[in-house]
Amino acid sequence: MKTENSERRPPMDRVVNTLEAKGVSSDKLTQTNNQSQTCNHTKLMDKVLERANLKKTLKRVIANKGAPGIDGMKVGELKDFLMENWGTIKQELTKGTYKPSPVRKVEIPKPGGGKRQLGIPTVLDRFIQQAILQVLSPIFEQTFSQHSYGFRPKKSARQAAKQARKYIEQGLRYVVDTDIEKFFDKVNHDILMSKIHKHIKDKQVIRIIRRYLQAGVMICGICVTTEHGTPQGGPLSPLLSNIYLTDLDNELEKRGHKFVRYADDCNIYVASERAGKRVLNSIENFLEKKLKLKINEEKSAVDRPWKRKFLGFTYVCFSNVNIKIAPVTLEKFKNNIRRLTSRSTGESIEDKINKLNKYITGWVAYFSIAKTRSVFRDLDGWIRRRLRMCLLKQWKRCKTKLRKLVKLGIPEDWAALIAYSRKKYWGRQAKRI
Repeated sequence: MKTENSERRPPMDRVVNTLEAKGVSSDKLTQTNNQSQTCNHTKLMDKVLERANLKKTLKRVIANKGAPGIDGMKVGELKDFLMENWGTIKQELTKGTYKPSPVRKVEIPKPGGGKRQLGIPTVLDRFIQQAILQVLSPIFEQTFSQHSYGFRPKKSARQAAKQARKYIEQGLRYVVDTDIEKFFDKVNHDILMSKIHKHIKDKQVIRIIRRYLQAGVMICGICVTTEHGTPQGGPLSPLLSNIYLTDLDNELEKRGHKFVRYADDCNIYVASERAGKRVLNSIENFLEKKLKLKINEEKSAVDRPWKRKFLGFTYVCFSNVNIKIAPVTLEKFKNNIRRLTSRSTGESIEDKINKLNKYITGWVAYFSIAKTRSVFRDLDGWIRRRLRMCLLKQWKRCKTKLRKLVKLGIPEDWAALIAYSRKKYWGRQAKRI
């Protein structure tokens, strides 16, 4: 007869008690359990579909927002869609019959010219990819190099820039700046899947990853199959890129090089130009033979660190090595500010300031490690002048300008010089206020 306590006891507790009664120690049970967790990855799909993992996934996908895919579903519609259709989707994932939708092709301009192609998955596929990512990431994180800083927990581009500065301080005053040509479009699927298969044995997870790689791209209503590459825009893409380039990290560590890698941008620091050219040639051969990738010769070079740009930063070397903002990055920032403070948008000054605050806050937080106080001071004055220019145009008439300026506390004679000046909005009067 079962007692009340035995009925309430969890099944695993009853199994443990039974085995201990037969003479199996708890230490032996713990060791066996740990071995089953480390060696048996055949149940990864069950972990992907666990309720706790899915709840965390839903929060992350909604927080990331993002544009809709080819089906037009928005992020805000995902929760209601899952409540109605999750039973069918889960069954397809469990049986291995789920087929991802093609990604939507989007082109965005690059800072240095040209366009970058993005593949935007549907919101449902982003949800499934994120759920898989949260399970696979802890497994592969143990295999990644400490010199890899891209798209990893507790790693950032700022840390990569600081580590590069340490190498320069050690006397390595030449950098091998390598850029892989169209990396995300050239990833070999077979090589990538073989690397995944070394650590993952769950056929269902491997199958769904392969299908995401081969889902195709929707161009002008026609689905074009993809035999190479991993589309930028999906949650899985950064993890897959790190898995693919782990062999490069291992090779550089094996050779004893000092390097920093962020996604497909890799900087190797050496003591002389001759050594740098030798390293660049050997790495180029390694990438072509081992990973079927090519170096972008136009963007790759051996040069002084202060003549190159890395993650938006460059370096100044005097008595100390300091990080500063690269000139190209500053020009890009100014172009964005010009767009946000355009005089022709018809927006109120309050709307302009709100948009500026969102953009500037994130930009300054990222580049705050740069030791260029004068740059930030000059940018602050330049942005304020842009806003004053917008106000002067909104006020239009000279009498209105005079009245508004006096109301702001400017002396009337000074306000008159500004209001009745024949200079344009960006002229001397915008600088005087």
